[in-house]
Amino acid sequence: MLKIYNTLSKQKEVFHPIDPDKVGMYVCGMTVYDYCHMGHARVLVMFDVITRHLRRNFPNVTYVRNITDIDDKIIARAIENKEDIYKLTNRFIDAMHEDERALGILEPNIEPRATDAMDQMFYMIESLIEKGIAYQAKNGDVYYSVRKFANYGKLSGKNLDDLEAGARVDVNSDKKDPLDFVLWKMAKTNEPNWESPWGDGRPGWHIECSAMSTHHLGNHFDIHGGGMDLSFPHHENEIAQSEGANNCSFVNTWMHVGFVNINDEKMSKSLNNFFTIRGVLENYDGETLRYFIMSSHYRSPLNFSDSNLDNAKSSLTRLYTAIRGLHASDAALEEVSQRFDFESKFNQALDDDFNTSIALSVLFELAKLINSERDKDIDQASALAQLLIKLGGYIGILQMDADAFLKQGVELDDTDIDNKIKARNEARVNKNFALSDQIRDELTALGIVLEDGANGTGWRRK
Repeated sequence: MLKIYNTLSKQKEVFHPIDPDKVGMYVCGMTVYDYCHMGHARVLVMFDVITRHLRRNFPNVTYVRNITDIDDKIIARAIENKEDIYKLTNRFIDAMHEDERALGILEPNIEPRATDAMDQMFYMIESLIEKGIAYQAKNGDVYYSVRKFANYGKLSGKNLDDLEAGARVDVNSDKKDPLDFVLWKMAKTNEPNWESPWGDGRPGWHIECSAMSTHHLGNHFDIHGGGMDLSFPHHENEIAQSEGANNCSFVNTWMHVGFVNINDEKMSKSLNNFFTIRGVLENYDGETLRYFIMSSHYRSPLNFSDSNLDNAKSSLTRLYTAIRGLHASDAALEEVSQRFDFESKFNQALDDDFNTSIALSVLFELAKLINSERDKDIDQASALAQLLIKLGGYIGILQMDADAFLKQGVELDDTDIDNKIKARNEARVNKNFALSDQIRDELTALGIVLEDGANGTGWRRK
């Protein structure tokens, strides 16, 4: 029984899809004017894990994750770079997809772009104007009347009077109320624009997601997600727009991924303490980064540091070491799955609001048993290893060849290392222990760990 923490109700709830045969989920994607950073990586990985688990429990899951390819920041960056805006956005969309592949992210079912959704935005804005919830100001911009929506603030818990007291007053604004937000902006010189019923211009950020999500999933759907920083005002405004236009509940379950901290301080470009995904991947492989992100519950703060990434690498190495050299048939996997309750415990952890940290602890229980069985019952150890690979696949890890994972990053090639191991073994046979120890120390300095066993000497990256 899957339970999900709903930001709207502020509690865990048993998840019941609107339609038992299908689930619709929309996640706010990237604004493509720069490379993806670690905050984006966390959203990408965690909603990938969520999607994988949903697909194991429901027959039809539609995952929609949008791309914002028109926005103030995009325009500013294009001007700064003296670059065509479409060339800029396409370049960073390609980079984003490269980062996703490195992290083992499955493609969403639908990846709409804001610039392809103008007709849907026009329809929603027109509906809001007709209902008196939106208006065109003297300057031509179209605004949403926040006070016309009775339930504004229900997601964030914010009070309208408190918001008004803290609102920044723009003396040049034609808004009727400081809290009103823009739906359509009139065209400015040298900015991209589209023809609309209100004149040439471009959309406000919030209307994009309302239009894209309801177009692809319907006016009322199951799950809407994103980073915690989007809960207000972006998601609050989405609710106001969508429910105001469609006269029905917008989303049943709201999910928000916690912040990434750098040395216990929120990662922020303004503080110059943010890290891009590709920058981190220069020193760590994608699966290690994925493991690191899953090591904390998705709603908890995630503290980014080299030591925590090193710990993730070490943990993942322990799991790959446990499955190294072990292979079993599907029949043996089925038999051992029925004898042990690891899969049940693993699924229970994910059913409890996608608790990946507990799920990973189950994998380590299984790895410990595999290691203890190696010398006692190799067939059972092999079947358990296949179970470990199977469970790891549910969350997108342990799908590489174990030797390939353990040897990645080694500067010497396989032949050089094998020759050194052969020389060390000959030294040991000749009782030249000084030379044997010297070769081991040389390899250790290169980050290569030797593993002596009954079947000879193997090696892996430290």
